[in-house]
Amino acid sequence: MPRTFIDWLRRAPVRNAIDRQNAPTMQVLLAFNGATLALSWLWHLTAHEIPDEWRFVFAMDIVTIVVAFMGVALIRLGRFRVAVKLYLACLVASNFLTYRQLGASDMLMDQATMILILVVSGLVLGRRALWTAFGLVVAILVTGFVTDWRALPAGMAWNRTDLVNAPGLLLSYTVITLVLDRTVDALRRSLAQADARSRALRREVAQRERAQAQLIQSQKREATGRLAAGVAHDFGNLLNVIKGFTTQRDASATLSDAQHARAMEEALEGIEDVADRGIATTRKLLTFNREDELTLEWFDPGAVLQSLRPVLAQLFPPTVRLEIAAEPSPWRIHLDKNEFELMVLNIAANARDAMPEGGHFRIDAATSGEHRFEIRFADDGSGMDATTRDRVFQPFFSTKSPGQGTGLGLSVVHDLVTLAGGTIGLETAPGQGTCVRILLPAKRTTPDLPPSDARQAPSART
Repeated sequence: MPRTFIDWLRRAPVRNAIDRQNAPTMQVLLAFNGATLALSWLWHLTAHEIPDEWRFVFAMDIVTIVVAFMGVALIRLGRFRVAVKLYLACLVASNFLTYRQLGASDMLMDQATMILILVVSGLVLGRRALWTAFGLVVAILVTGFVTDWRALPAGMAWNRTDLVNAPGLLLSYTVITLVLDRTVDALRRSLAQADARSRALRREVAQRERAQAQLIQSQKREATGRLAAGVAHDFGNLLNVIKGFTTQRDASATLSDAQHARAMEEALEGIEDVADRGIATTRKLLTFNREDELTLEWFDPGAVLQSLRPVLAQLFPPTVRLEIAAEPSPWRIHLDKNEFELMVLNIAANARDAMPEGGHFRIDAATSGEHRFEIRFADDGSGMDATTRDRVFQPFFSTKSPGQGTGLGLSVVHDLVTLAGGTIGLETAPGQGTCVRILLPAKRTTPDLPPSDARQAPSART
């Protein structure tokens, strides 16, 4: 309950930050002052009648009670400074009229109201309001002492009355005001510095947010560039295969009509197969703004490698002899089949580029130990030196001329093999060709393990 009440006090719609912090205290002060003043007079009224000379004070206090509760209502409406100024004006006017009517002597025992005027003026309204309030307090006291002096009986010396306390009282209020002035000034300076630091911090945060937004945009552009380069790389390989199939038109010119038709049918089937792979590649672009996914499944790598023979044959020129030593087997690996096929094409394309004058490309696939399947891609091309071999799996590293390579082929292969829990290595030397050796986890086909068990997994592609 107390916490709820404090939250209610803080919900006053005050714009100024400092005033908003002071609003709960002022609401409590105004309500407390109004309530205690009303209860005090109620106590007096139940005990005895109000003396005639105090009826004026009673009237002034009734006005103060009304203004105090009115001030609470004004703060709840967001009129904080209006409420405080109205309350202080009421206190000043009430005390001025009371001191003028009754004098200062009867009021010296209770100076709480005077001190309250100074404290609220200084802490809530500021230094200027503090010194204005000090001047008004001095005027009230002087007015009261003048009333006392005029009321002196004939022949009584003033220094035998309460007038003797006037200099000391004025000096005390001066000291109180000076202390409040210094305190308010230090507080206001601290608040100003804190506000300046807060604004500077907000500016810094805004700058950091802008910088972060720019970084995100830059990363998006970089990711888009990587994706475009990877897709372009894969499409380049697929288009080379399609181009190879189109050469069947010239190669079958000497064949009979039936043989020519059969050759064209096989070429079109090959082009259709490559086009399907191209469609699968375009899905990378369509899923770029979503979490890309690989469709993992258990499949026979030997059978897939054999099915790629026509495609690989079109990827290589006639000067390269292709050999695939892989047969269907009961062993299964767990990968995205489409990505596996593109991985083979990437390695084969690199081997083709390493043998511009022709050569020999061989694929061997067999089990290697328990639950491991090994695939070896060997060419007798130009090979690599140690520096190139150490960097060959880095994204965008390429030894080819600009426009001829993206540097993503082997990097993507490395990511896919690593994602599958496998390893990849190179055996190469300048002028002695290259052998890419891939080891993948494998399982033997059992009645409980169907050949195809597809599921979704996050992609390693970016």
